[in-house]
Amino acid sequence: MNDPLLQYRERFPILSRTKYLVSHSLGAMPEATRDALAEYADLWASRGVRAWGDRWWMMSIEVGDIIAPLIGAPPGSVVMLPNVTTAEAVVLSSFDYDSPRNRVVIVDGEFPSVRYIYDRLARRLGAEIVTVPHDASGLGFDLDRLLAAIDERTQIVPIGHILFESSYMIDVEAIARRCREVGATLVLDVFQSAGIVPVDVIGWDVPIAVGGVLKWLCGGPGGSFLYIDPKLRPKLEPSFTGWMAHANPFGFEPPPMRFRNDGLRFALGTPPIPALYAAREGPKVVAEACGGDMNVIREKSLRQTQRIIDLADARGFELRTPREADRRGGSVSVLMPHAKEVAFELNAEDIVCDFRPGAGVRFSPHFYTTDEELEVAFATVDEILRTDRWKRQAAKQTIVT
Repeated sequence: MNDPLLQYRERFPILSRTKYLVSHSLGAMPEATRDALAEYADLWASRGVRAWGDRWWMMSIEVGDIIAPLIGAPPGSVVMLPNVTTAEAVVLSSFDYDSPRNRVVIVDGEFPSVRYIYDRLARRLGAEIVTVPHDASGLGFDLDRLLAAIDERTQIVPIGHILFESSYMIDVEAIARRCREVGATLVLDVFQSAGIVPVDVIGWDVPIAVGGVLKWLCGGPGGSFLYIDPKLRPKLEPSFTGWMAHANPFGFEPPPMRFRNDGLRFALGTPPIPALYAAREGPKVVAEACGGDMNVIREKSLRQTQRIIDLADARGFELRTPREADRRGGSVSVLMPHAKEVAFELNAEDIVCDFRPGAGVRFSPHFYTTDEELEVAFATVDEILRTDRWKRQAAKQTIVT
């Protein structure tokens, strides 16, 4: 099959020697990232503290502007933060939780770090946590039940566009509409969707979104982002804040805080500049590959994830990902015999995947994945199970977390 997206494989060094099926966890590094980090080191070495004025001060917004079109956001509306936990904490601290509007509605299946911050910090701020349980399949949740839980007592609804274990994709527009009806605020986590499926925060009328470049955007650790609708921005004053959010940061003024009016209103302290250099290159390649239309990548993803489903079905393995294309993200979780041990053995052969309890082995083809790599991965699974190689102790092998 002629696949024009495969022309980008040469830009990712690891792909020359590795079957990389784990972009849901950590995207492959573009070669350009090496040059970007060298640029950072050279600027620091040659300019010292002057690098702040030369380049660094506005990087949190400049890198955000590279990501913005990939999630349908306008320029200046996306600020970079160290991780999604931090971004969620900034959002959480921007609201009051006085009765009767003191509820936070969340669902089973969210990434644990997100649930921790709401379970601990939100409760201390006076919030009541309402958790919508898994549906009977254990993959997602009943949409009607979620919509019913969102009412006039709800302040915010933090929810993942795609759940990390099952790759279950939610109905964003229905949830956003319900939030508007009752005056709640949707906080959409696009970490598992940005870069692999279309995201349109403006078109969906999503007021707040969080995410990161670590996964499908191939930008590495330390590069997460926070989008706030510019119309909502002046109404929010986070209590979790820092000096970069001040209207006059170099005035070094004591409290009370005076907030900026741009996207840096939601910044914190000194940003992790090396991570920002690393973060900018992957999204550039993704943007070039899709040509401004994420459906180009999405269509290939759906075709290859369906092939994984077919390969799993042919072997009688249990699927822990939705079969329906409109409910499936970019990864497929497969419960197979001795799944944890099989995942270790696959990694030992440079077929990189990961394992999650209850979800099994997770595979994630990306725009740079060949069809042959999927076939080889499952042929290798067959060999591992047939020869009992899964019994080998793999404790010293490093598996992606």
